[in-house]
Amino acid sequence: MNPIPAPANTRIRTAAQSDIDTLARLINAAFRVEQPFIEGDRINPDGVRAYMEKGKFLLAEDATGLAGCVYVELRGDRGYLGLLGVDPSHQGTGLGRKLMDAAENFFRQAGCVAVDLRVVSARTPLPSFYRHLGYLETGTAPFAPDVPAKIPCHYILMSKPLV
Repeated sequence: MNPIPAPANTRIRTAAQSDIDTLARLINAAFRVEQPFIEGDRINPDGVRAYMEKGKFLLAEDATGLAGCVYVELRGDRGYLGLLGVDPSHQGTGLGRKLMDAAENFFRQAGCVAVDLRVVSARTPLPSFYRHLGYLETGTAPFAPDVPAKIPCHYILMSKPLV
């Protein structure tokens, strides 16, 4: 399937409770690439609800509906982002970068001095994607013990100053 070009009229908005089921489906579709090293779905509706209790999801929508998301959470004067996901039919269109820009703007408006994220070590293309956006590797952390990994994994921690 060829990717759909990211239309200029892609709209970014904050997720509402009514988006939970659709959001869980989008995240699981976007994270299917993890199936060789992580067992099962990435998230379920209860997991989305738990994230929404601590932070927010920014959603990208276009004429076809929900196309992407990113999770944003304020942690003091720093922002944390995660679950950057783009519908497979929209991958490679620049939508991931547009969502990253929206997340960074969210954190700037909240007065954050930096953004932190973590990537799964087995997702080898991701560190270079984030480095291209100005993020630097700051360390590693053990993989979540409750995630059924098929191979040994750890998190790569990355940060970007917002000054």
